[in-house]
Amino acid sequence: MTTPRTAAAVLLALGALTYTAWALEAVLPTGLSPVHAYVSELAAADQPYGTLFRTTDLVAGVLVAAGGLLALRERPRGRPGALVGRAALVLFGTATAVDSRLPLSCTPTADPVCAAQERTGLVPWAHSAHTVSSTVALCAVLVAMVALTPTARRRAPGPPPARSGVGLVVLELGATAWTLAAIAALETGHGDWGVGLAQRLQVGVVAIWLGVLALSLLRAPAPGAPLRGGIPEVRGGERVPSRDARP
Repeated sequence: MTTPRTAAAVLLALGALTYTAWALEAVLPTGLSPVHAYVSELAAADQPYGTLFRTTDLVAGVLVAAGGLLALRERPRGRPGALVGRAALVLFGTATAVDSRLPLSCTPTADPVCAAQERTGLVPWAHSAHTVSSTVALCAVLVAMVALTPTARRRAPGPPPARSGVGLVVLELGATAWTLAAIAALETGHGDWGVGLAQRLQVGVVAIWLGVLALSLLRAPAPGAPLRGGIPEVRGGERVPSRDARP
């Protein structure tokens, strides 16, 4: 019988896969530069494959939000960080789905007219709303990564969760810093600092982390089973396994 944990892992894995749909630009003639264009510009309303990328973003967000909701059904006692991380995962998925419904109307990094309209505030309101939803999604996934990675390592201490989790968090923070610096440089007329590469690294790391999280859920011991390497508790003179630590 499929457990909520297994179902959550499958949903997160599928969400991670769908979240990498932007990589299809390698084979689709989008006309946008992966080095200089925002990932969200692939889904702009005036782009030939905009519907495809908006749909995959919507599906990815729904899958991740659903996986996070299923994970919330298991409420770990005494671990508020795990609950915060799961709630942040749901918020990330929801914001990603909302983001897909608020596409850019044009591509400011490739279209000078669009860039000029953005500077003068002549673009539709969806541009500002898209910025808000994207920011919410980014903040939520950073919280989820920081909160859930330690507990994922405790649940499945073998590779890859234990070996890659912390490294992915550090890489994501670095990619985020690069992206924010590149956006600031672009908006102040100092070049784009490879904002396209920075953002693709950013979303790519998130997708990999989601896959690692899904794997940790599948590899975790059953509730009540001892963790590998766990410290046994002593009760009434008898050594019993410590409680399962669930993220």
